[in-house]
Amino acid sequence: MAELYGQRIQSTVQTKFLPFVVDTVLNSNVLFQRVVRAGKKWSGRTVRQPIKVSKNSTGTSFRGFDTFSTSATDNRRVLEFTPSFYQITCALPGDELSVADTEDKVLDVMKLTIQSDTEDMADDLGTIFYSDGTGNTSKDPAGLDLIVDDGTINASYGGLTRSTFDPNLDSTLTASGGTLTLAQVDTLWNNVTSGSQKPTLGVTTEAVFAFYGQLLRPQERIVKEASRVKGAEVTGGTGFTGLEYNGKAIVADEKCTAQRLHLLNENYLHWYALPYFNAKPIAYKSQVKGNDYDAPLGLGFSWTDWIVPANGASVVGHIYFGGQFFTNNPKRHGKLTGITGI
Repeated sequence: MAELYGQRIQSTVQTKFLPFVVDTVLNSNVLFQRVVRAGKKWSGRTVRQPIKVSKNSTGTSFRGFDTFSTSATDNRRVLEFTPSFYQITCALPGDELSVADTEDKVLDVMKLTIQSDTEDMADDLGTIFYSDGTGNTSKDPAGLDLIVDDGTINASYGGLTRSTFDPNLDSTLTASGGTLTLAQVDTLWNNVTSGSQKPTLGVTTEAVFAFYGQLLRPQERIVKEASRVKGAEVTGGTGFTGLEYNGKAIVADEKCTAQRLHLLNENYLHWYALPYFNAKPIAYKSQVKGNDYDAPLGLGFSWTDWIVPANGASVVGHIYFGGQFFTNNPKRHGKLTGITGI
């Protein structure tokens, strides 16, 4: 940038540095934030979720001396999940830290680095939360492509073969044929609804969100604050807005897989967080403005502290994210795929 003023001003007036960084890179990350901020603490070697996979079929009418079945009903199985871990490296050279630690510093460069890199990692994980968990040689956490599936992507889930318990471990997958219609959304909603068990949130891409908005009449374009679409505040409400559908919000998430619209029941989506050994949880007020990470990021993030290598004049640290994302009722979720227009 060319200097506007000459030496008369340059030599007598200081430059003003604002005490925060504006993020021009990161954008929306709706699903990840909602799931992680509502997280629970991990305990034990694995998370095991008992599920009912069939009815007891011994019920019958009787009269007089009729005899009854004495067969036991074996209708429960266990979904089992192991933790996944993700990391990002923070590094700063010692000479820069020496300069940054003088009385004229504007920002704490060490804290800023941890905050900024944590947000970068959360942004990466936002994309992973839509994947099938096979990234990085199957070390990634699970995502919606694995959770909201009918065996098309992965034949098993939580250690159980989906086809063995069909349709109890299957989500609803519907190909749109390219064109999004309200009738398709209605059908998907009905397929994943049972009595009072209804979707609490719809997530889609920005493009499909725009298509959906065009389908609604003006009086139907009711905007809902997305932190309230579960019937109550989600921990650390996200503040995103969405278009209403059956009293719930459909929101745009930049991380969502292209051409998809998901209907999810968050009562059956869970994040269990496992802080990494010998690392401390991260909690801070960010110095980075302009993205969606100003509020606490939720359970699962931990920090090693700065380490000085024996063979160099620098500091290095690692941010870890541990736990697992899963559903304990795949039938309560569904998705439309292949949406390219209306």
